[in-house]
Amino acid sequence: MGKKAKQDLPLHKVIMVGSGGVGKSALTLQYMYGDFVEEYDPTKADSYRKKVLLDGQECQIDILDTAGQEEYAAIRDNYYRSGEGFLCVFSICEYESFVHTQDFREQISRVIDDADIPFILVGNKVDLAQIRKVSKEEAMARASEWSCDYFETSAKTRQNVEEVYNELMRKIKRRKDTTKERENNIKKRKCVCL
Repeated sequence: MGKKAKQDLPLHKVIMVGSGGVGKSALTLQYMYGDFVEEYDPTKADSYRKKVLLDGQECQIDILDTAGQEEYAAIRDNYYRSGEGFLCVFSICEYESFVHTQDFREQISRVIDDADIPFILVGNKVDLAQIRKVSKEEAMARASEWSCDYFETSAKTRQNVEEVYNELMRKIKRRKDTTKERENNIKKRKCVCL
């Protein structure tokens, strides 16, 4: 037999959320193609798919970059429903973008009634640490309050770019494995009872 067909590979659906200008697209493009894009016109949502090796296993990642669509609640909610994990991005140089992470978290919680949805808080633009407005301690405190991981990234230098996507995919995979295990146990119990 030849290689596994692409369709057979596990697919992990990641949604990028965050205020405009925080670097969601730059992170995505850096991860997908290894390119840093300084100027990017985020007028519509873009979807990217890539085959990756995660902890020695092939899988696919599907990234939805929600640029510019946040004001349309119905569209936004549909995007959120399709997601299996979220990267909530703010710029460490722009305090307001950090404040807005609370709104994104609440919107996701409203649409997906599941406290265990894989979610990572991401402080981007650490290459501009000299103009930092959000302290690492404050961001870590928020992540702790939300019981999620916190990563500091730079789309420009590629710092933690690979790591943050891989960690989110691990969380998505663990969640799917746990759900599958639970379903199998329920099936086994039903078989025993019959």
